[in-house]
Amino acid sequence: MRFLPALIVDALLVLVFAAIGRASHQEDPAGFLLTAWPFLVALVVGHLLALLLPGRPRRPWSLLWGAVVWIVTVAGGMLVRVLSGDTAETPFIIVAAVVLAVFLLGWRGIAALVRRLRGGPAEPLTAPGAPVEPVEPESRAGGPDAHDDPTPARDGDA
Repeated sequence: MRFLPALIVDALLVLVFAAIGRASHQEDPAGFLLTAWPFLVALVVGHLLALLLPGRPRRPWSLLWGAVVWIVTVAGGMLVRVLSGDTAETPFIIVAAVVLAVFLLGWRGIAALVRRLRGGPAEPLTAPGAPVEPVEPESRAGGPDAHDDPTPARDGDA
């Protein structure tokens, strides 16, 4: 269950979203589980669907994984809310989509930035399964075009 740490972080953020939402409407923040449970159910479904993404390795901290989880969490959470007899008004849908995007994609974006700055493996910017062309390092001495000089060297040239 390689995705368990990401699922835990996402679940905590969904709980924070529900608690903030209830507090902002002067509702009892202790009842945040009533708001959160449909989104938590959808969150688990989102992680399970993200497991089906093509390509290896699957990275639960990647933005692609996060996008799948976010879309399923918002859409599925709203569906479960409505099916359970609660409402899903347009302003709530918009706020939930934006806040959950910031939460579920935000930490993954920060993680990708930190990995890139540390020189670790960055997330590819290509579609899963697409061929990735290798990038040759630039010459330190002469810049990017130093090795591309078509003029042959003559005797005595350094």
